[in-house]
Amino acid sequence: MIQASGWIDTALSDGPAVDSIGTLGPAGTSSELAAVYLWADRGNDRPSAIRLFDTYEAAGDALRNGVVSHVVIANAYAKINSFYMDPALRFAGAFLFDTPRYGIAAARGHHIPKQALIATHPAPVALVGELLPEQYTVAEIRYATSTSAAALQAGRREADLALTTQPAAKAHGLEFISRTRTIRMLWSVFTLADPEA
Repeated sequence: MIQASGWIDTALSDGPAVDSIGTLGPAGTSSELAAVYLWADRGNDRPSAIRLFDTYEAAGDALRNGVVSHVVIANAYAKINSFYMDPALRFAGAFLFDTPRYGIAAARGHHIPKQALIATHPAPVALVGELLPEQYTVAEIRYATSTSAAALQAGRREADLALTTQPAAKAHGLEFISRTRTIRMLWSVFTLADPEA
């Protein structure tokens, strides 16, 4: 069950209204679900205005260009420091939010070799060793821009397996060959900096 355990709110309550949210796509990423949580938590009762981008950097560009009002980024993202250091952006808050279940999945009917090529986003790569069933070994890790993009690679059989989320596995016709688990994750929210500050 997905849970949120509280907020660090530095500028969300008194900052600009959450009119639109940018984050990492495509559909099925943990980032998308975190953005859905932010949208619901901030009292928006209209249809969600969540925009998904190929990278967090593209979401940041959309924020700078006024396409979205806020950006949600997983703190596990290795390059999140660039968002904290950017003078055009302001850290607005953070929240704990469990990811959907992660696991290792394959396309239905795909013969999985004993030494498998595995697609994953770099952030959760440590889970490969934890979740990969013992009858398989890693021949190669191929990095994707998101867990959903990793699932797409496995769905197209460009990779034997994908470390991905339950929604992405379903969207790309994959089935899990491993146990699954959630990750308790901290998510940062950014908005534009006040030019007067």
